Amino acid sequence: MKKLVKLTMVVLLALSASTAFGQKFGRVDLAAIVPVMPEYQEAITNLEAYGQDLQNQLEQIQVEFNNLLAAYEKNVATYTDSIRQLKEQELAQLQQRYQDFQQIAQQDMQRKEAEVMNPIYDKANEAVKKVAGAGGYAAIFSTAGDQPASAGLAYFDPALLTDITADVKKELGIE
Repeated sequence: MKKLVKLTMVVLLALSASTAFGQKFGRVDLAAIVPVMPEYQEAITNLEAYGQDLQNQLEQIQVEFNNLLAAYEKNVATYTDSIRQLKEQELAQLQQRYQDFQQIAQQDMQRKEAEVMNPIYDKANEAVKKVAGAGGYAAIFSTAGDQPASAGLAYFDPALLTDITADVKKELGIE
């Protein structure tokens, strides 16, 4: 917590010192840019399809488990102790397989999301750098509308920062 307070103090001190020397500061709302980038919708479609494939595989394991459970419950009275134990082991193993697959699928989905979204964010960030460099900005703060998007930035006055969101959209060819 002390580090966060110190960081905030340093940022605010740097802002006031550099403002005195005429430094320009801007802000950008990447949340308003990324969803309108042409490659974003394709990425979302790919992610949804990938997620649906994983969900279908998970449902297949669930159906297999339900069928095995129904057969077990139907015939449990006719099983010998050793067969009953074997069937219960099969059910437990299948349930464990379901849980393992669920965890792996979640990790795979996160990996896939990073794989398809990182290039989009990289492209947006490169456009921010170009616009900031061309405009002579000393710093650009990431915002969500008129609110700070970074935990390290406790406050800013949106009126004192130039919003470059429109310029970044223009750099990316977005209307």
